[in-house]
Amino acid sequence: MPGTPATRWKNKFFIISAVALLLLTSYLAWEEGVFSDQAVDFNAEIRPIINKKCITCHGGVKRSGEFSLLFRTDALSPNESGKRAIVPGNVEESEMIRRIKHHDPEERMPPEGDPLPKEEIELLSRWIAQGAHWEDHWAYVKPEPIDLPAVQTDWVENNIDKFIYQRLQDEALQPSGRAEKASLLRRVSLDLTGLPPTPTELRAFLADSTAHAYEKAVDRLLASPRYGERWAAMWMDLARYADSKGYEKDDHRNIWKYRDWLIKSFNEDKPFDQFTLEQLAGDLLPGPSDEQIIATAFHRNTMNNDEGGTDDEEFRVAAVIDRVNTTWDVWQATTMACVQCHSHPYDPIRHEEYYKFYAYLNNTADADVPSEAPNLKQFKRKEDRKDLEKIKNWVIEHTASADDKLERGQELVKLVKFTEPKIHPKNYKNITDGALADGKYLEADNGGYAMIPDLALEGKDQIILSYSASKSLGTIEFRLDSVRGELLASWPIQKIESESRFTQTIIPIKPASGRHDVYMVFKSPSGAGRTCRIEWVLFNQALPGKNEPHYAQIKRTFLSLLNTSEVEKTPVMIERPEDFRRKTHVFVRGNWLVDGEEVQPDVPQAWPALPEGAPNNRLGMAQWMVSTENPLTARVAVNRFWAQLFGRGIVETVEDFGTQGAKPSHPELLDWLALEFMHEYDWSIKKLLKQIVMSATYQQSSKVSPELQEIDPANQLLARGPRVRLSAEQIRDQALAVSGLLSDKMYGPSVMPPQPEGIWQVIYSGRQWETSKEEDRHRRGLYTYWRRTSPYPSMIAFDSPSREFCVTRRIRTNTPLQALVTLNDPVYMEAARSLALRMINEGGETAEERIARGYELALVKPIDDEKKSALLDLYQEAITYYQENPEETPKMTAGKEDQQLAALAVVANAMMNLDEFITKG
Repeated sequence: MPGTPATRWKNKFFIISAVALLLLTSYLAWEEGVFSDQAVDFNAEIRPIINKKCITCHGGVKRSGEFSLLFRTDALSPNESGKRAIVPGNVEESEMIRRIKHHDPEERMPPEGDPLPKEEIELLSRWIAQGAHWEDHWAYVKPEPIDLPAVQTDWVENNIDKFIYQRLQDEALQPSGRAEKASLLRRVSLDLTGLPPTPTELRAFLADSTAHAYEKAVDRLLASPRYGERWAAMWMDLARYADSKGYEKDDHRNIWKYRDWLIKSFNEDKPFDQFTLEQLAGDLLPGPSDEQIIATAFHRNTMNNDEGGTDDEEFRVAAVIDRVNTTWDVWQATTMACVQCHSHPYDPIRHEEYYKFYAYLNNTADADVPSEAPNLKQFKRKEDRKDLEKIKNWVIEHTASADDKLERGQELVKLVKFTEPKIHPKNYKNITDGALADGKYLEADNGGYAMIPDLALEGKDQIILSYSASKSLGTIEFRLDSVRGELLASWPIQKIESESRFTQTIIPIKPASGRHDVYMVFKSPSGAGRTCRIEWVLFNQALPGKNEPHYAQIKRTFLSLLNTSEVEKTPVMIERPEDFRRKTHVFVRGNWLVDGEEVQPDVPQAWPALPEGAPNNRLGMAQWMVSTENPLTARVAVNRFWAQLFGRGIVETVEDFGTQGAKPSHPELLDWLALEFMHEYDWSIKKLLKQIVMSATYQQSSKVSPELQEIDPANQLLARGPRVRLSAEQIRDQALAVSGLLSDKMYGPSVMPPQPEGIWQVIYSGRQWETSKEEDRHRRGLYTYWRRTSPYPSMIAFDSPSREFCVTRRIRTNTPLQALVTLNDPVYMEAARSLALRMINEGGETAEERIARGYELALVKPIDDEKKSALLDLYQEAITYYQENPEETPKMTAGKEDQQLAALAVVANAMMNLDEFITKG
């Protein structure tokens, strides 16, 4: 070593000191476990610490010190101080560890609460030392093929049971035995059709001793038209289906055809991927049918605000936001709603990605207008349907270009059915000497005008105008680019018979080319006032063949079809053409009034990209949603159906598969089912449900021992069969079914069964609850008229949502109000009387025989001696009461002087209030 002895000694000292320091650091790191060979599991060990202790200040909402742990790139970047909080492989240089271990409370992280436990600090240090590797949350990883567990047991019926049995073995548990045949038939009937088995079905099942008796019953139930009703009722919560628009006025909405589409889709076992495509983008499918377009009403179930003076654009935006959130709730079980205002606090979704997805849904033609346009018009009269075909053929015949014939014919049909693209007055500019009545309709004084901006007029030679007018006074001029610009048309205002109804008329205009502002100028005699109200205008190409014979008649027929009231209208989704495409901006802090940067449609980067060849529009988004590369859709779907059958999902938080959601109780089973659903069942819901209900897991007895109740009170391990309270609709339907009252009528407009007086007391609406007649009062619960501000009370008592927004999981409650409903509601009282009549007609001569028959009808099994004795005592008390108080008898029997019937009705009412009656066990 060169230099003087002193220098050499000095250098040696520094080297020795450095080595000693390195050894000391290594020893301390080893003592903390940093150099342990055991690999750290990010998802299982690190993410829970970050989400619980760090993410509140360092995530999507807050980035204290410009440090975020939401994404790895952010976590490894220099923070506000210029230092890197995490330096992979170097614990000592990682500011995060230094701050976590700091002794000064002002410096230590987290700033509030106790310091991190030594074990968590050791885990974080070891994780950084091993390279700070980041893993995607399990739900965002595409499911890979799963090896079936190798279990040896005769209990297994199908592959589902292998996963369940292996987990039970791990927990040193054994599955329960098979449920009794009668109980099993009731369970599977309620699960697959929402209704209990009939006495005939029960007798046939009990008499069938073959090995395939249960499977035959399952196949019969899956083929029943009641199957579609049961599963449509479930989906209506997701679709936030209602027969009213919501908000304060909450007026009527005619959307029942969407419910019919749901029932039919489930009954025909429409594959779940097609079921999804039609609801999200049925209008964009090639040559869509009316049914496929009606399916898009899924996203027209959003609320609409008819209150005068409201800003249509505000509530249109609210509807689009609801569609974004609902789409992610239903198909991805992802809490997207919070990303409206900031990046997701726990899951890998950035703020701007919310609006990129929003852009897919931002270009539909609906605009929060009272008419709920666009509506699909379906003609009720056969003559009108023939007229539409006649006009279509006229257009095809008189279109000069052979290449354009079919397209022009289809455009004509679309025009008649949707009258789009309308331009509503809220989109007009420079309104002078006029106003928007109720914030929605254009009115103007003499000389008043309004400008329709930036219209593409190439090929447009007529206007379809929707208006109402109280007088035939004045004209409306249409001028190019200014109030005194070139005149396109002058139209004399025509009085219409009913001022409350808008009428469509056709106004020929002078052809023009290019893009222009079009001014509507109102001219009327002095003192005439505002004589006309404009609902919308539509610029389009006139029917061809103007110089041909019969043209005038064809034009009159066309106008008649536009104006006929003999139609069924359903609000649907229609994409705006390119000329009318909306731009999408990030809303700064979620405020729709403050635009940030413009964004283009896209999906979050944490997910796979759109499938190759998919259009970058709403249809492409729907195709992406059901792509086999999407890690979540199939998992979420099979988990939802599993939860419907077992009362609890494999992931309990059916609504949240994110990092804050529950972990799967059987993760391998979930992935195996998802892969089977996509690849083996071809997205068939019926095949999936059959696989589940045919499993030994599902067929177990629901009886629970004290030991098992202690070990697994929520039945998470599935060592017994499901025991779950029925849904609101099922409780009501079952009461009507066992009493013999239930109507088997399907489809059509919603009905109004009996409900207490005074429920509908809504401001600004004169609509009344008019109790339905005959069998309509006894139809299944899913057909009940649903008004958001005052839903059907007996169903609300049993946890049915108001459907103001999407609800993916009903949380079951137990309240005294529920007992009051089933004891006193007029529907349940009527059902009790009807069941009492069945007991008299079918149960023999004695009270004992009649009670036994009533119990068998209600519970689908024979009555035991203890219950029979209790119900006989109740019957005797009731008979005595009505004998002593004969004036009370008609109150129980709806006017009949029959004390036996009254007493049996009391007994029937008690049966319908038994826990086992309202529970699937």
